[in-house]
Amino acid sequence: MAYTILKLCLSATIVFAVSEIAKRSTVWGGFIASLPILSLLAIGWLYFETRDVERIAGLSMSIFWLVLPSLLFFVLFPMLLRNGVAFWWSLFLTMAATSAGYAIVLFILRKAVS
Repeated sequence: MAYTILKLCLSATIVFAVSEIAKRSTVWGGFIASLPILSLLAIGWLYFETRDVERIAGLSMSIFWLVLPSLLFFVLFPMLLRNGVAFWWSLFLTMAATSAGYAIVLFILRKAVS
């Protein structure tokens, strides 16, 4: 149980730190947020818990392919905001576009694997 609480606290601390740093500097907040900290933590937790390097390699490749559609969010969201679309509508539309991107990439990956 203590291990689970440690994982939760460490992950939450990173998210909290990014949001606090971004209040002071969007560049530094973006820099820290862009680091694959959570991916590295997940890979580390998975290794610690399973020692299954094949599963870790699979997770790493999945992260790579699924980062691609997430880039839609970071391109589309500021474009919508700067073009006068309200924050919540921009967020909703961007999440929908990103979800569609994920669906497309997952579809392609399923076809490539099978």
